[in-house]
Amino acid sequence: MQRDLFTDEHEAFRETVRTFLAKEVVPHHERWEKAGVVDRSAWLAAGRQGLLGLAVPEEYGGGGTADFRYPVVLAEEFTKAGASGLAIGLHNDIVGPYLTNLATEEQRRRWLPGFCSGETVTAIAMTEPGAGSDLQGIRTTATDRGDHWVLNGSKTFISNGILADLVVVVARTTPEGGAKGLSLLVVERGAPGFERGRNLDKIGQKAQDTAELFFDDVVVPKENLLGDLDGAFVHLMTNLAQERLTIAVSAIAAAEHLLELTTAYVREREAFGRPLGRLQHVRFEIAEMATECAVTRTFVDRCVSEHNRWALTPVDASMAKWWATELQKRVADRCLQLHGGYGYMAEFPVAKAFLDGRIQTIYGGTTEIMKEIIGRSLLN
Repeated sequence: MQRDLFTDEHEAFRETVRTFLAKEVVPHHERWEKAGVVDRSAWLAAGRQGLLGLAVPEEYGGGGTADFRYPVVLAEEFTKAGASGLAIGLHNDIVGPYLTNLATEEQRRRWLPGFCSGETVTAIAMTEPGAGSDLQGIRTTATDRGDHWVLNGSKTFISNGILADLVVVVARTTPEGGAKGLSLLVVERGAPGFERGRNLDKIGQKAQDTAELFFDDVVVPKENLLGDLDGAFVHLMTNLAQERLTIAVSAIAAAEHLLELTTAYVREREAFGRPLGRLQHVRFEIAEMATECAVTRTFVDRCVSEHNRWALTPVDASMAKWWATELQKRVADRCLQLHGGYGYMAEFPVAKAFLDGRIQTIYGGTTEIMKEIIGRSLLN
């Protein structure tokens, strides 16, 4: 089915992204995977190419466009290239809205130019060893000391955790406030008491640095409160729809790419004297995946259009996220199976995609949480 989501300007941007990937990312990605972290120079290159801060106003060095189709192009091309290390989507589409929409004018001028140039790599720290999707379980505290906060606690599974120069931390500022007693505090690299733990050893996305973060009496200036005091819950809920849509976009792109690779493989690979694609079972597998991808693509593209006119609901974003990521997981498994023993070899793209994509049904809200959100909307 022909897509009608993009204009010629978006397709020109797609070529720019492909050129950037071919020059600055793909040749280095295997080395980054062994190191567990990308070169900081890659972030600077992305900034020079105008790939960072697409939605940030031009006066701060950004692209000045709220058109979400540009981040969609980035997510699709990075996914197809297997470039899971350089977390531009996290930087632009997850952290970016907090800094652009919640920051004061002084904060914008302090943080956004580096955000757009690649000199300032960002992260958001919500998850703790004992608290994931349940915000009420957050134990990291920020105590008011008059002209500053004192931050104590720890976070885990933080993407960009090693490289991050600026971390948006979810902390409890009102002890008895439950989920509504949380605030967003910005902690900058070098703050005394702010320490990074180990670069976590994941089964996939090896080049993407994911770390533990520790805060031991970290002094955070009052000027680093982001948004409203005790307003983190509302701020987080406001931005989660875009985060989940971003994940859904990469999920359907991954599923489509795997299907394309596998279709080409079964055309050429022979068994019992003829191509695998001549076997009915294989044709049925391809037909089922193609249909599921086409249906999912239609819904995700519609969600992108809705988001572009500020009409995407949290429920629709949850539907897109859980369905597309579960499809990605299912397609990756079936495509690996169709590759046979070669699919189990690490040098084959299908094996890497199988491992890199497994996290998709977990971060940004698990499939189970997505279903709970949808169910509550229908039954409460």
